[in-house]
Amino acid sequence: MIITKTPLRISFFGGGTDYPVWFNEYPGAVLATTIDKYVYITCRYLPPFFDYHSRISYTLIELVKEIAEIKHPSVRECLKFLEIAKGVEIHVDGDLPARTGLGSSSSFTVGLLHSLFALKGKMVSHAQLAQNAIHVEQDLIKENVGCQDQILAAHGGFNFIEFQKGSDYNIQPVTISHARLDDLRSHLMLIFTGFSRTASEIAHDLIQSAGKKKSELTTIYNMVFSAIKILNGAGDIADFGRLLHENWLLKRSLTNKITTPAIDEIYETAMKNGALGGKLLGAGGGGFMLIFARPEQQPQIKAKLDKYLHVPFNFDNTGSQVVYYKLDEHSKV
Repeated sequence: MIITKTPLRISFFGGGTDYPVWFNEYPGAVLATTIDKYVYITCRYLPPFFDYHSRISYTLIELVKEIAEIKHPSVRECLKFLEIAKGVEIHVDGDLPARTGLGSSSSFTVGLLHSLFALKGKMVSHAQLAQNAIHVEQDLIKENVGCQDQILAAHGGFNFIEFQKGSDYNIQPVTISHARLDDLRSHLMLIFTGFSRTASEIAHDLIQSAGKKKSELTTIYNMVFSAIKILNGAGDIADFGRLLHENWLLKRSLTNKITTPAIDEIYETAMKNGALGGKLLGAGGGGFMLIFARPEQQPQIKAKLDKYLHVPFNFDNTGSQVVYYKLDEHSKV
């Protein structure tokens, strides 16, 4: 049996410039971090005692006689990609629900690939996991996704990522003092606005309009470097929050599907009660909103948004890990 643990992520700046349609023509970069919320994948070869070939357990339970019957696109394509012929049992658990803007789909794909490689007795690098996950999601499943989520899930950490033509990338850890990092973290709040079920549709609209939004996306790209400058400086960390506010105003202008009246109301309530900035995480339409506010203002914001779930979190540095590895007799090839 194999168990992998793969982190979710928060993207601060640069979202939208990590799509190939953009960075194959123009510079792309993001500033983002993984957090201490995870997707867990349990995987083993299925013992040969059942009248089905494989068992896949997530929000549904699939009992299938062949891989082609699997409804879950990532499971089906990962098994085909790694040429897993024997029957498998795969079970999925997550600290937070899917479709909430934290990159859970890519964390799932990265974690599943990591599990299946381990099942085959192979060790792989974080870079290979990221590239393979990008290939599965973009080329095999043909999802409307960028590249930052897979890279962050595989590598982990608080990172500056630059994208190059052909899905190549350069990743650099953000090197700031523990005190500065703790100061940033203490100003951040995660508020759950409700489920987002249209992320792929929103991303499709963004991809289709990328060429028409060159000015906005270029500004979003440049904000990555402004944010790094703030973090590396000695000034008030509140400037990071104000930049998040500018970023949110730009992001919501990219398509008319990114925000909703309910999301706007949440953001406006937070701003009226002391927040300095924030953004909706992920493609849009729902999910988690990141709010930036001084610690002394946060109780008031929570009180005004008490009908919404507030989720405490910390930063994560580990990336995808195999946390349990034990092969039984049925695992022998």
